[in-house]
Amino acid sequence: MSRFALSLAAAAMIVSASPAFAKGCLKGAAIGGVAGHYVGKGHAVAGAVAGCWIGHHRAAKAAKAAREQRGAAHAR
Repeated sequence: MSRFALSLAAAAMIVSASPAFAKGCLKGAAIGGVAGHYVGKGHAVAGAVAGCWIGHHRAAKAAKAAREQRGAAHAR
C-alpha cells in the first residue's frame, strides 16, 4: 500500500470518528496529499494533514460567514 493511500485511509478514519470535524477535511486532505506527493518522498502524509486542517478552517470560516449573513437578513 502506498503512503498516499495510507494517508487517505488515515484521514478517512479520523473523519469518520468525528463528523463535525469532517467539513472540508476530505477535500483538503486529498489535495494536500497529492501536492505533498509531488513535493518529495514522505511529504504526502504531511500534505494530507495540512490540507485537512486548511480545508476544515476554510469550511468553518464560510459557515460562520453564512450564519452571520442569515442573522443580518433576519434582523431587517
